Amino acid sequence: MRSPTKDFYKILGVSESASQDELKEAYRKLAKKYHPDKNPGDPKAVDRFKAIGEGYGVLSDPEKRKKYDNMRRLASLGFGRRPSSGGSPTPGAGGFSFEDLSDLGGLGGLGDIFSSIFDRGKRPEAGKKKRGPAKGDNVEYVVEIPFKTAVRGGKISIDVSITEECATCNGSGAARGTDMSRCTECKGSGTVSFGQGGFAVNRPCPACFGRGELPKDFCKPCKGSGTIRQTRRIQVGVPAGVDSGSKVRLSGQGERGSHGGKPGDLLITFKVKPHGFFRRKGLDIHVTVPINIVQATLGSTMAVNTVGGKKVHLKVPPGTQSGTKFRIRGQGVRRDGRMGDQYVEVEVTIPDKLSEEEQKMMEEFGSASGLRH
Repeated sequence: MRSPTKDFYKILGVSESASQDELKEAYRKLAKKYHPDKNPGDPKAVDRFKAIGEGYGVLSDPEKRKKYDNMRRLASLGFGRRPSSGGSPTPGAGGFSFEDLSDLGGLGGLGDIFSSIFDRGKRPEAGKKKRGPAKGDNVEYVVEIPFKTAVRGGKISIDVSITEECATCNGSGAARGTDMSRCTECKGSGTVSFGQGGFAVNRPCPACFGRGELPKDFCKPCKGSGTIRQTRRIQVGVPAGVDSGSKVRLSGQGERGSHGGKPGDLLITFKVKPHGFFRRKGLDIHVTVPINIVQATLGSTMAVNTVGGKKVHLKVPPGTQSGTKFRIRGQGVRRDGRMGDQYVEVEVTIPDKLSEEEQKMMEEFGSASGLRH
């Protein structure tokens, strides 16, 4: 069998850590550029077009991508290398072969793993794949929210980019009034098999976008894809007590389904902005309040803001030291039927400069208390 040594990441021009959105964007851009209809009579463009589909077919499937990455790591260690003339496989000699890996029983049946990556022996016959309703993809979105909104709860508005069905062609990809003909690339099946020998994978046809037919004239707004990227403003309810990493699911607010399928969901992950005064530790709120040396020495009463919007009068007893913490019960974060507290830490501040009168009074205080040498 011919050695499958293609680097799919390099073919698609993405990094090994590329997200699914980055893969999809790269695939659409390259498939459009090297489409046979745009490069008539160019065999190199056809080969590149098929290689792009082949690479996307593997990397867009999370399970296949994971196994493919494992295959690349094994290859870098020398497993599966066929020696040029007899002897045991050695790193760097010959090409990479699935047959070599299938013999490595001690590594846990790698032959079966790699066969499952590329659907060996499971390619459907052209024209027999039935396309039914399919649910749309979920959309994941990270949104920053104000500290107090996270604690108290509320509503926010976010703008989310969603792939919508083209309103001009109703998702057909065809210009109005144009005739449709069977796709010559997939012969009307809507799927194509990329690769050769055992190294093959079936994916939706990039020429007709999996529809099995092509219009004579493409819809201009969507360029024949049947979909358009739109920005949708969505109201999101923020439950009280959420923290960074908390998630909510909005059913039916994701990508539109194909062939009449249900839309996917919108998955929101919250990221809480820090606050200049309040700090959160679990369900408790912590604040630091400055007091002067007179308040600390003689005692005082001060008003403290709580995260719930109230003002609580806190009594500071005489002789309070810097770093002393006071607890205000029931003024923390409420979540799952539990309520935290607010802790107030006082910080005694020393004045940088004193007036002559203040200087004299401090000296008298020092002499009276025996603190001044």
